[in-house]
Amino acid sequence: MITGSKVRLRDKRLSDAWNDYNWESDPELAYLDACEPLAISFEKYLADYSDELCHSFPGSRRLAIETLDGEHIGNCSVYHIDEKSGECEIGIMIGDRAYWDKGYGTDAMSTLVDYVFSETKLKRIYLKTLESNKRAQNCFQKCGFCWCGRLRNSEFNFALMEIFRKNWEKDQAQDSRP
Repeated sequence: MITGSKVRLRDKRLSDAWNDYNWESDPELAYLDACEPLAISFEKYLADYSDELCHSFPGSRRLAIETLDGEHIGNCSVYHIDEKSGECEIGIMIGDRAYWDKGYGTDAMSTLVDYVFSETKLKRIYLKTLESNKRAQNCFQKCGFCWCGRLRNSEFNFALMEIFRKNWEKDQAQDSRP
């Protein structure tokens, strides 16, 4: 378990499936994640979910975001971990709208970045988010991410953002000054 000031990041559990199913079925949340809403039954989803929990994906880690009192409010992931190139990609979703615009996403992202840089030798973390998702971009900028480009495909336009270990270390040193 990884603890921030407002959230804890923990390994996913089977008990998270119902929330995840509802969030992935929600058209607005699916759009923000640049995908189609789920169109399968919960029973099928649960079977697939259970299988995924038993067979972790190499080069990735999926985590639940919960409040300090244990409420599951979203998910985050570290994936495309490439130790040779020294980088990985991350993603986040606060699925429970009651926790939007209250600092939970920023704390989850900062906690995840701190974890990656503290526990690995990776030098760069990158992400992509919809260009239209200004709330997410503001969150990522608060966590030290900077724009590094755009990615366009037939359906979506993405903002590419990144943070480097050297910048994170500099910020950590400044934060620890009296």
